[in-house]
Amino acid sequence: MKKWTSVFLTLFLLFGLSACSQSTEKAEDTKEQERRKENGTEQVSADAPKVYMTTDISPQGLQALYEALGAKPAGKVAVKLSTGENGSNYLRPELIGDLVRGLDAAIVECNTAYGGQRASTAMHYQVAEDHGYTEIAEVDIMDEEGSMVLPVTGGKNLTENYVGSHFANYDYYVVLSHFKGHAMAGYGGAVKNISIGIASSEGKSHIHTAGQGGSMWTADQDSFLESMAEAGKSVVDYLEGNILYINVMNRLSVDCDCDGNPAEPDMHDIGILASFDPVAVDQACIDLVYDAEDGQSLIQRIESRNGLHTLEWAEQIGLGSRGYQLISVD
Repeated sequence: MKKWTSVFLTLFLLFGLSACSQSTEKAEDTKEQERRKENGTEQVSADAPKVYMTTDISPQGLQALYEALGAKPAGKVAVKLSTGENGSNYLRPELIGDLVRGLDAAIVECNTAYGGQRASTAMHYQVAEDHGYTEIAEVDIMDEEGSMVLPVTGGKNLTENYVGSHFANYDYYVVLSHFKGHAMAGYGGAVKNISIGIASSEGKSHIHTAGQGGSMWTADQDSFLESMAEAGKSVVDYLEGNILYINVMNRLSVDCDCDGNPAEPDMHDIGILASFDPVAVDQACIDLVYDAEDGQSLIQRIESRNGLHTLEWAEQIGLGSRGYQLISVD
């Protein structure tokens, strides 16, 4: 009798521990689902945009991710990236060179509006050379001859967006972004790269002031974030689908590549993500940061600037979707 009692007790404990473990896992899953629901990013829709991901941050991994998209760029191709201030975490030519050469693309950028080493065209070309970009492609500072105007539809802050005048010289854009924090926007990714990044120097000021003019540093924060989304939509509307987005999640500092003395990253490298939807790829990166055990510093930077509002507004005006399907290519 004692023997059977012991057996029953053991089985009871085993099933109890298993149920407890399953209950804990279920609670954790529920908590994660609730967070994604709050952010509007629960991955449930079969027709949600696809976001492809690899953890292989190498030229081979980048090429495999690009091929997973199945993109077929035609005509003159531009790779839009940030050339970065000296000392920053800009994307290294060693990582992106093979992809850029394979696309036979030009690297395009616009001048800054805040000073620094890239505020004038001549200085900017020198930085591009110093950072090795001229060795892998032709470099075009798109606003060296001024701006062109794109209409903004569906926004509440901007009615027009000023981009580099050379913007119209290209038929297809590969938007290659280093995902990271940002002192004003909270984070920088695909949406920032097609808004502030493609804006001319005067266009950057226009976005920062939410179309009101005056000092770039005193505008209402949410209006600035919304203006980025609105400017990005004008670019996407103009290109009519001839654009794709790749975010590289390495050297994840709280500071952007426009900072020549950024804080050292205190979290691990995550991978590379790609999509035809700029909102989806940025949201997927945000979710991966929130899921990381060492993402606290970057999360604090994002939340302290209300950075998620950019994606909230971007989705509302039709720039893209915060829901997505995350597909590994590893």
